Amino acid sequence: MANYTEAQKPQNSKRNKKGATLDTFYGAKSQNTEEIEEETQANAPIPSKENGNPPQTHEEFESEMSKKMEAFWEEKWEIMQKKFTHLQNEFDQIVKENQALKQELIKQSQKNKKLEENIKYLPHKVTDLENRGRRANLRIIGLPEKPEISTKLDNVIQEIIKENCPEILEQGGNTATDRAHRTPSILNPQKTTPRNVIAKFQNSQTKEKILQEARKRQFRYKGMPIRVTQDLASSTLNDHKAWNMIFRKARELGLQPIISYPAKLTIYFQEKV
Repeated sequence: MANYTEAQKPQNSKRNKKGATLDTFYGAKSQNTEEIEEETQANAPIPSKENGNPPQTHEEFESEMSKKMEAFWEEKWEIMQKKFTHLQNEFDQIVKENQALKQELIKQSQKNKKLEENIKYLPHKVTDLENRGRRANLRIIGLPEKPEISTKLDNVIQEIIKENCPEILEQGGNTATDRAHRTPSILNPQKTTPRNVIAKFQNSQTKEKILQEARKRQFRYKGMPIRVTQDLASSTLNDHKAWNMIFRKARELGLQPIISYPAKLTIYFQEKV
């Protein structure tokens, strides 16, 4: 009897292989269908409650969303264009400023070049001015360091003129000097050579005549050889000293060397340069 009762049970109450009854299966299927419909209704366009318009179709919804996206990207594009224009203007301004700086740098470089040229020229100009200020002076080299000489340099110079070029005195030339002094002013005990004597003549023509005679022959003071040259700046004198060896060799060979202003060596042979 018990077996019959079990056999008489409805088929839909039997369990499937997974252990679920048919009623449960059909109930779950119905529930899933309802959930899908609810989700579709939730996502579907809702009609306006204010004006009672019918719900939007799918095409209308896509069209509206497309317009919104276009408006959104147009707004973003305008913002990007404004930023790009601003950056472009800043870049153009920087380029202009850079070009202006380059031009200013070129001008400054040219000014610096002129300043360098002037700086190179200034020492020569100063030396030339110093030499011109000394053009009335004669430098006497080799005059002994004796008190009777150093204390009476003006008289000693007159004696040198009388001994070596008396024709100047005979012609009534003015051989007076404004001043005469030793240079340097302080005697260096370590040096054995006497200091030079600088004499400034009142008449520059007299100075030139004495200088011309000194170029022709060796001057002496009471039989002692001395040299009489143009008084020049120390830098010019150093340039003259650079010619000393050639100058002496030329004289030994019977030539006539002359160092002209400022420091140019000219050698004459049989009255030809």
